[in-house]
Amino acid sequence: MTKRVAILISGGGSNMISLVESMENGDIDAKPVLVLANDPEAGGLAKARAKGIATEVVNHRPFDGDRAAFEAVLHKTISTYRPDIICLAGFMRVLTADFIDKWQGKMLNIHPSLLPKYTGLHTHQRAIDAGDRIAGCSVHVVTAKLDDGPLIGQLEVPILTNDTADTLAARVLVEEHKLYPAALKTFANQ
Repeated sequence: MTKRVAILISGGGSNMISLVESMENGDIDAKPVLVLANDPEAGGLAKARAKGIATEVVNHRPFDGDRAAFEAVLHKTISTYRPDIICLAGFMRVLTADFIDKWQGKMLNIHPSLLPKYTGLHTHQRAIDAGDRIAGCSVHVVTAKLDDGPLIGQLEVPILTNDTADTLAARVLVEEHKLYPAALKTFANQ
């Protein structure tokens, strides 16, 4: 059965595009039914529209810190599209346990570190500052604990002696574009 996938973004949507192209190519028995952003200026929205994918915006700013109200609208909007899987692809909002419980076992996230190392933000700089030789990316099932949950896959990226957070991030992003579609395929076939 073809799985219905909603993809949540906050920015340019490069991971969203890698997921969509894998679904379009038939690499994954799934189809994108929604790309949703929390920022009306997110560049990925135009990319999704150009591919004929329905888009929605649930702007977090008008909710002024009222996460429950924001997440109620977010849940209602996503539910309209009846997804089997939600992929967080650079969605830069921390979701509460209440929201996550509604989609328990159906949400994936990509994170730019080799979890459980470096949860949260600034992962590349933190790996460099720690003197790590290896960085990378992880895809995991979303749980109420930030950047936790069962791992579906990881890819490693060497940290070079002259790396900055930006150069490392660029190389990790290339691997994210490989890892996320492969992890979604594994997850969709379960």
